[in-house]
Amino acid sequence: MMSPTGSNLKSNHSDECTIVQPPQENQTSSIPSPTTLPVSALKQPNVEGLCSKEQKRVWFADGILPNGEVADTTKLSSGSKRCSEDFSPLSPDMPVTVNTVDHSHSTTVEKPNSETGDITRNEIIQSPISQVPSVEKLPINTGNEGLPTSGSFTLDNDVFAEIEEPSSATVALVNSNLPIAGISDYRLLCDINKYVCNKISLLPDDEDSLPPLLVASGEKGSVPVVEEHPSHEQIILLLEGEGFHPVTFVLNANLLVNVKFVFYSSDKYWYFSTNGLHGLGQAEIIILLLRLPNEDTIPKDIFRLFITIYKDALKGKYIENLDSITFTESFLSSKDHGGFLFITPTFQKLDGLPLPSNPFLCGILIQKLEIPWAKVFPMRLMLRLGAEYKAYPAPLTSIRGRKSLFGEIGHTIMNLLVDLRNYQYTLHNIDQLLIHMEMGKSCIKIPRKKYSDVMKVLNSSNEHVISIGASFSTEADSHLVCIQNDGIYQTQANSATGHPRKVTGASFVVFNGALKTSSGFLAKSSIVEDGLMVQITPETMNGLRLALREQKDFKITCGKVDAVDLREYVDICWVDAEEKGNKGVTSSVDGMSLQGFPSEKIKLEADFETDEKIVKCTEVFYFLKEQDLSILSTCYQFAKEIAMACSAALCPHLKTLKSNGMNKIGLRVSTDTDMVEFQAGSEGQLLPQHYLNDLDSALIPVIHGGTSNSSLPLEIELVFFIIEHLF
Repeated sequence: MMSPTGSNLKSNHSDECTIVQPPQENQTSSIPSPTTLPVSALKQPNVEGLCSKEQKRVWFADGILPNGEVADTTKLSSGSKRCSEDFSPLSPDMPVTVNTVDHSHSTTVEKPNSETGDITRNEIIQSPISQVPSVEKLPINTGNEGLPTSGSFTLDNDVFAEIEEPSSATVALVNSNLPIAGISDYRLLCDINKYVCNKISLLPDDEDSLPPLLVASGEKGSVPVVEEHPSHEQIILLLEGEGFHPVTFVLNANLLVNVKFVFYSSDKYWYFSTNGLHGLGQAEIIILLLRLPNEDTIPKDIFRLFITIYKDALKGKYIENLDSITFTESFLSSKDHGGFLFITPTFQKLDGLPLPSNPFLCGILIQKLEIPWAKVFPMRLMLRLGAEYKAYPAPLTSIRGRKSLFGEIGHTIMNLLVDLRNYQYTLHNIDQLLIHMEMGKSCIKIPRKKYSDVMKVLNSSNEHVISIGASFSTEADSHLVCIQNDGIYQTQANSATGHPRKVTGASFVVFNGALKTSSGFLAKSSIVEDGLMVQITPETMNGLRLALREQKDFKITCGKVDAVDLREYVDICWVDAEEKGNKGVTSSVDGMSLQGFPSEKIKLEADFETDEKIVKCTEVFYFLKEQDLSILSTCYQFAKEIAMACSAALCPHLKTLKSNGMNKIGLRVSTDTDMVEFQAGSEGQLLPQHYLNDLDSALIPVIHGGTSNSSLPLEIELVFFIIEHLF
């Protein structure tokens, strides 16, 4: 069993060295196959074989052969592995089904008009389907034997079934001028559903068997090739082949996992990266797991972890920066492995890694005794890992069987601030609040847009103590780290290599208002573990509370009353924090960068489904001009109404859109006092006109109705994914 744990902190960065060799293309001869094909795959009895000698090859999902050549995927027919129930073709009269998620809301959606408009485009046509030989029977050596023309086929389980279709058809994609960018391209999922079952997990129950392997991606007009029973031996041969190319597994029709051997920090690692979690609104995940000596089987528990994350995302339970998942059973052959801490990479080196699309998180394996810190104060654990493995702020790597960095809780200031036993309460963390310490002064920077969070802290704290958790600061060149040695908590500082220490970050601040005026001190400031303790008089505490409520800056002078020359200062400053989120995220409408624009997840009361496909709106981006962030609550309701209308309008076209490579769609809506317009696109290109016609009919009334209650001008962008309905 795995259980997710949430945290409000955001953080990260590092100095790890990567040695990842880029793939090189080498020309070698083709790969033979002594495997016989099933009789049912032979559509034309007079043809000696399905493929010519040049076509007898296994290639990776990125279109590269194990020997380094670029594969021509258009010359090989694919295997079709599906459930026995076939999907019916899209009909203009296809009924629209709305699956209510929240039963407290009742939603009825009428089917919009069928597709209209006379537009020149390439329509999808079913490709020839035939059974391909299994990967384990395709050796990685050279030869020139032809493929036999007959054989036998046995269906081992009910996850896959063979289906025959006409062999004369070809595939032509509307977006064929937009080639699949690589193994992390979300469009790789467009046709997977045709070759695997609609189960939520395709992981075999036994310990040895692997999930299906995506042998060919189906780009540039070809069809995907999915091998249902890959073997560990063959996968290792593929992974260790020249160039160390990745292989891609199909965990379900909506989720792929890329696996690759990489050299990172001079060691060999299993590298896992997901492709498909974005469709549920979840950030993609990468994991760098140190490979054990002579390890020749893929650690399947990582696949189980990804399925757990997928199932949680279906329920709206998302993993974000500094969240964790913990285990209640043995994981990776050890009961000492406690779970994973997930972080957003900042300063860590990622060169040469085949990264997922942004946003993504890196999972770090943690030990059982580290679980309390992962649950209630994850930044302490993250920074402690960085100090241990000489990475800043934390390593991206996972090491099995390592020594736990924390033991029994013992005596720590955190016993006063968080519940380390039952996890009932924790430190109030304010996102983007930073604590910077320099010689003679400390500065606590509070974003103005987080005023409401500060008020929550004030209202829940007692009259003598205010404690606030901070975010990891990318502006600081070092950070305080808490080390536990023999049960005693000590303080160190970790910094990025090559950077002088001028500004040091801290993880929390505690204002203690119990200092007596008779002590002879105006105030005291000191470092406690990985945070800052400020002792002040009751009068100063009252002044601090008032300043926070009125959103005013406040200065605390520390030192003895009679020592004027030995003063230190603690400044509490309200700042206009720059929005740094959504790094590397681009618009599906026109490819514009969305970095720096605020966004939030959208949760609709209903899923819109037709033909076993679901259109899911996952996120809304706000293009704010001069408006205050306080208007976002009004904008969010308007965005939900637009999302519902757009989903209903797209519903009759889901199968066609997905088959034509448009499984991620962006909708940008702009309104002003005298203007209403919208744009819809996929992969940076506008949707064909007949889709826009349906959207126009559905959206314009909603936009006009919503603008009366919204602040103008207003511009938002919604993100939609078309996914399969899985069981």
